[in-house]
Amino acid sequence: MSQNKKARIAGILYLLLIICGFTYLVYVPLKLIDLKNATDTIENIRDSELLFRIGIVAGICSFIIFILLPLALYNLLRNVNKVSAKFMVLFALLSVPISFVNILNKFSVLTLINKSEYAQKLGQAEFQAQVMLYLENYNNGVQLSQIFWGLWLLPFGYLVYKSGFLPKILGFFLMAGCFGYLIKFFGDFLYSDFNKTIISEIVGYPASLGEIGICLWLLIMGTNKLGFRKKSIK
Repeated sequence: MSQNKKARIAGILYLLLIICGFTYLVYVPLKLIDLKNATDTIENIRDSELLFRIGIVAGICSFIIFILLPLALYNLLRNVNKVSAKFMVLFALLSVPISFVNILNKFSVLTLINKSEYAQKLGQAEFQAQVMLYLENYNNGVQLSQIFWGLWLLPFGYLVYKSGFLPKILGFFLMAGCFGYLIKFFGDFLYSDFNKTIISEIVGYPASLGEIGICLWLLIMGTNKLGFRKKSIK
């Protein structure tokens, strides 16, 4: 298989990951979930249960894609540095079982909402508290996964930077994105108002620029064949 074909397969997987990730991490939560208002959140989920389920399906699809994507990138970049390529795959795959276990919190929310006997036995206040606890636990699981979503970008960015057939600037953004994810996680965990600071807003930009950029580059440009031949000769 040619390098360009490998690149475009990775690009397609990356695009699917971005679409699924945006759906379950951003679009659905913005439409349905307000962690400060249990009544509205439960009503939104009941009124738009299909959308809530679509968010779950999008999440499951993204976890599966996140198994395939690093393997496709390993196939593309292993000749650059095999050790870094292995670490890239390892860090990515470590997040997958965490994500699959974490999605069970949303299944639990559906179970509580769809079975009226739970609301009757628990009482309205306790029922709402239980639903919100599952949603809070889900958010905590997402934050934990972000550690590995960041760590895999460091070897990935290094491979892009050193490849000779992908833009170095995208490799730089990807590596910076790793530290952005880690700063965001530890900042939110250690400092309750970190998400209100300017640092919290800024640190997410490099990963977004790097990941969207490399996705589009792989899809549209593929690889620089001359650059790859030079790298292979070395």
